[in-house]
Amino acid sequence: MPALPGLRRYLAVLTLLAVASALAVLLQAEGLATLLTGGGVSLFLILAIASRVALSLGHSVLSGRYAAEVKASLRRRLLGSRADRAGVVATQVTRGVDAADSYLTGYLPSLVVSAVVPVAVIVRLFTTDLTSALVVTFTLPLIPVFAILVGKHTAARTARQWGLLTKLGGHFLDVVRGLGTLKVFGRAEAQARTVRAMADAHADATLRTLRVAFLSALVLELVATLSVALVAVPIGFRLLAGGLDARTALLILVLAPEAYLPLRAAGAKFHAAAEGLTALNEALSVPVVSPRAATLTRRRGAPSLVLDRVSVCYDGVPALSEVDLTVPAGSRIALVGPSGSGKSTLLAVLLGFVPPTSGRVLVDGVDLRSLDPESWLADIAWVPQRPTLFRGSLASNIALGLPSADVASAARAAALDSVAAGLPQGFDTPVGELGEGLSAGQRQRVGLARALARTSAGLVLLDEPTARLDSRTEAAVLSATRRLLPDRTAVLVAHRPAMVSLADRVVELRDGRVRTGVAA
Repeated sequence: MPALPGLRRYLAVLTLLAVASALAVLLQAEGLATLLTGGGVSLFLILAIASRVALSLGHSVLSGRYAAEVKASLRRRLLGSRADRAGVVATQVTRGVDAADSYLTGYLPSLVVSAVVPVAVIVRLFTTDLTSALVVTFTLPLIPVFAILVGKHTAARTARQWGLLTKLGGHFLDVVRGLGTLKVFGRAEAQARTVRAMADAHADATLRTLRVAFLSALVLELVATLSVALVAVPIGFRLLAGGLDARTALLILVLAPEAYLPLRAAGAKFHAAAEGLTALNEALSVPVVSPRAATLTRRRGAPSLVLDRVSVCYDGVPALSEVDLTVPAGSRIALVGPSGSGKSTLLAVLLGFVPPTSGRVLVDGVDLRSLDPESWLADIAWVPQRPTLFRGSLASNIALGLPSADVASAARAAALDSVAAGLPQGFDTPVGELGEGLSAGQRQRVGLARALARTSAGLVLLDEPTARLDSRTEAAVLSATRRLLPDRTAVLVAHRPAMVSLADRVVELRDGRVRTGVAA
C-alpha cells in the first residue's frame, strides 16, 4: 500500500464506518427475518436501512474528499519533481493521478469493509447455527485466495499497460515539440507511424488486461455463488425436516450472502483500481526537491567550488564517476569532451537540480545541500543548451523573474537588439510557448541575454552558448561573454576553440571522469 498523506487517519475513519456498517447489516438481517415470518416491520429494520443509506453517503463524501486532497498533493509533487521526462510527468499529472480515484474511492473502502463485515457476520452465525457458521468460515477464504492468484497476474499486466501509456505520452509530447524540425527533415511521417504503433501496443495491452479482469470477476462470482449454495441447500433440508425454525433459517439465509458480498466487491474493484495503484506507486517514486530543515544563505559574490568524489547515476548507468574538481573563486574553467561525457550533468549538479548519488559539492566550504536553493539559484547566471522560453513578451522572457533587469542592455550585449528591432512590437512582441516564432539561434541569444541581465550573479554557467549561432553572431556573443566573466566564477561547457579561449583552465571529461590540462 503506497505511503499517502493522511492515509492512517483515512483508514481509521473507514474502519469506524465499516464497524457501523457491520452493525447495520446485523440489524437489517434481524428485521428482515422478523418481517418475513409475520412479525411486521420492526424498528430495527427501519434503523438498519436508514443507517446503511447514511453510511453509504458518508463513505462517498469521505472518500471523495480524501481522493481530491491526495490528487492535489500528487500533482504538486509531480510538478515540483526533478524528473526531466516532461512527457512522462504530463501523463502522470493527468491520466495517472485521475486513475487513483478508483483505488482511493472504490477499492480501499471496500477492502476495509471486507475486513470487518464478514467477521461480524460469522460471529453472529456462530451464535445462531454452528453448522452454517463452519461452512461460511471454511468457504470464505476461497474468495481472497482466488483474488490474490488472479490479482498477481493482473498486476503484472497492468504495470506493463501503464508503462506503455507513459512511454506513449512521453514520446508523443517529444514529437509535438519537435514537429517543426521533423517536417524540415522529412521525418514527420515516420514518427507518426511510431506513435501509431505505440498506441496499438497500448490498446492491445489494455484489452489483455480487461480479459483477465472479466475472467477473475467470473471466478469470484462462481465461488461466492457456490459457497452460498453450500449454506442454503442444507438449511432447506433441515427446515423441511423440522430441525430448524423458520426465523432462524431466514436469518442465516439473509446473513450468509452478506459475508461474501464485501469480498466480492473488493475483488471486482481491484481490477479497476490496479492501474490507479500502479500510477500512485510511480508518482510517489518520482524524486522531488525535498524541503530542507535548516538552510543557509551564503554571501553574494564569486564562490569557490569543490566537487569531492561526486558520482551521478541515472537508472544505474553512471554519468559522473568520482569527479574531483576545484574551482577557485573568480576563476574560469572550460569543460571539454565528447557528447555524453557528463559535462551537462556536472552543471546540473552545480545548479542543485541533480543530487549526487555519492560525494558532495562544497560552495565556499559549505555543502551545497545545506544552502537555500532560491538564494543559490538567484546568484547564478545560467545558459543551458536549449533555453526554455515561455508564452509572453520577448522582454519578459529576458527578464524572467528579475523585474529590475536592464532588458535593452542585455539584449544588445547578446546581439539580440537587431532581432527585436525587426519584430512588429520590438521587445513587447509576444513569444509563443517554447519560443514559437523564434529560430533556434534567436532562442539561444534570448537565453544568453537572460544570463547577461543578471549582472549581480557571482557564478556563471554556460552550456555551449554559441552552439547554434553563425560566426558573426558568435563573435558578438563571445565579446559580450567576456564582459560577463570578470570578477565571477565561471564554468563553461565548450566545443569550439573560441569559447575555450575565454577560460584560464581546461578540464576534459571522458566517460564521466576528469582529465585536467591548462589552456594556453
